[in-house]
Amino acid sequence: MNKPIIEQDKLYLVTELPGYTPNISRLICMMNYARYVTLVSVKGLTVEQLDYLHDKESNSIGALLYHIASTDFYFRIITFEERELTPEENEKWEAPSFLGEKGREKIKGNDLEFYVNILNEERNKIYELLKGKNDEWLEKTMQWYGNTSNYHHIWFHAFEDEINHRGQINWLKKRLKK
Repeated sequence: MNKPIIEQDKLYLVTELPGYTPNISRLICMMNYARYVTLVSVKGLTVEQLDYLHDKESNSIGALLYHIASTDFYFRIITFEERELTPEENEKWEAPSFLGEKGREKIKGNDLEFYVNILNEERNKIYELLKGKNDEWLEKTMQWYGNTSNYHHIWFHAFEDEINHRGQINWLKKRLKK
């Protein structure tokens, strides 16, 4: 399995990390912990469990994991590359980004390794790119959904969104058919 680039032995500390500025380090620590707990939450799930739909409006656990990776992808494009998605990127990431009916149709049949690999692949790209940024970069502002936001908030939202969806994942896990 594709491992995360940051192997932190002090998982429960929000601290400075070698190669990163102080605020970026702390942001990464929080992102790491959120990801660690997400991966613990889904450990050992089968394809059938990852594809489980509680009702006709639900997203599957697998789709929610893919959505978390798509959030990392999208935020990477808008903050590091400062551009919109290409039509090809939009096609690839539309179902996991927006979920719903398209997600239920297209996101199924993948094992846990598939989702963990894509989560790690997208997050590792971010960690590598963050090495070239400083704390001032986090303060850069942009218009985002009709509001002025800074990159710090956007990356906070990445793991805040993950935590929200992990709550949904845990709710679904409790309802899996035994």
